[in-house]
Amino acid sequence: MAGAGASSLDGYLGVSAAQVIASAELTGRAGETTQTVIRLGTEPCAVLFLGVGDASPGALRRAGAALARRLPAGRTALTTAVLDEADEGVQAFTEGVLLGSYQFTMKGPDSPPGEPGEIRVLLAGPDSRAALVERAATIAGAVALARDLANTPSMIKTPEWLADEAAVVAAEHGLSARIWREAELAAGGFGGLLGVGSGSARPPRLIQLSYQPDQADRHVVLIGKGITFDSGGLSLKPNDGMKTMKTDMAGGAAVIGAMSALGRLGVRARVTGLVAAAENMPSGTAVRVGDVLTQYGGRTVEVLNTDAEGRLVLADALAYADDALAPDLVVDLATLTGAARVALGSSVAALFATDDELAAALLESGTASGERLWRMPLAEDYRDGLDSPVADLANVARAGGRAGSIDAALFLREFTGGRPWAHLDIAGAARATADDGENTKGATGFGTRLLLRWLAPPAGG
Repeated sequence: MAGAGASSLDGYLGVSAAQVIASAELTGRAGETTQTVIRLGTEPCAVLFLGVGDASPGALRRAGAALARRLPAGRTALTTAVLDEADEGVQAFTEGVLLGSYQFTMKGPDSPPGEPGEIRVLLAGPDSRAALVERAATIAGAVALARDLANTPSMIKTPEWLADEAAVVAAEHGLSARIWREAELAAGGFGGLLGVGSGSARPPRLIQLSYQPDQADRHVVLIGKGITFDSGGLSLKPNDGMKTMKTDMAGGAAVIGAMSALGRLGVRARVTGLVAAAENMPSGTAVRVGDVLTQYGGRTVEVLNTDAEGRLVLADALAYADDALAPDLVVDLATLTGAARVALGSSVAALFATDDELAAALLESGTASGERLWRMPLAEDYRDGLDSPVADLANVARAGGRAGSIDAALFLREFTGGRPWAHLDIAGAARATADDGENTKGATGFGTRLLLRWLAPPAGG
């Protein structure tokens, strides 16, 4: 495979590399390809011209993903695309290759997966640069785990199944795990989580994963929404609205994925991951519109829309983190509102934060990792829209036509105890409708790379 140094092929092509590029009308944009054949000795050899754009990390990720998708099953490719690139480019390109080759399938024996291909990346410089490839593989593996969890159908993915999978991850990666079951949740006062899960025959779980390195420099809590299927409850979604709801636990999947890589990346912070897992279903035992739930810590919430359930389970986890874990920083991730998707589309997630330094760090990490954020306002004059005449607050604003993602963030802020906190509404970016760059159709694992970049920046980064 050819990228940098394509002109050295002139002696093998019969024409110049520039003529091949011109005849194929290539522009050099990232991920653009054309293929030709040369003869090496007596054997034909395919040569792929691969566009790398401006060779920025984002462009190299896209190029790596395009290369992975062009590689036939069982074949080996040799690429010079990042031969002379900086460390950041090597890591980005490798991530692109690995993420672009991701597949999730449950096809039967008549459709066996193809034999995996192999891409060999030529690197210039010291042998230590191989560590960049290893770092990229660790991060891509964490993203693949998050994608696998989110892509798993909900007939399999019960809250208990998700908790069991998290416990396996913990055992494999040096984490400790605690799983809160119904009796413990009831005794602990987790009324939001129990209320949301009350309509399902498959009860909720609170998943707690802990990473505790020696001499930790701070304590960070990551919280993920873990709704394993969201029908909307009694505020039932239309059929089309349910088609992607197996991925409504994508925030929780990103937390589990990120936690799996902390040790291998040498993260110095103590990190606790919480995933509030429940299935939101309609039944005779489901929460009704107008019911009042008592969240962890005693605050009461009037439920005006049972399809605004994610904030109810997150509120319990946030209040528990504040009360029992006393973290320095809290970050939650959730496929929370369609409003965030309408505002920012499918490539950028909304960021709300009470702390400017935390917000700036996450924005920078999002840009560097390829998982972009846009900071949104916590508009104080919107807060009174969540007032309730019968409870401490309502789960949605009574007035229609409001900024739904801001209302949701303001609701969550009520349970943070005033700690430095950021909320990532990933409703658009967590899912892809088609292969695009390093994202593959289905769950994207959004947030995993961003969190790992923030918690474990590369040397010199």
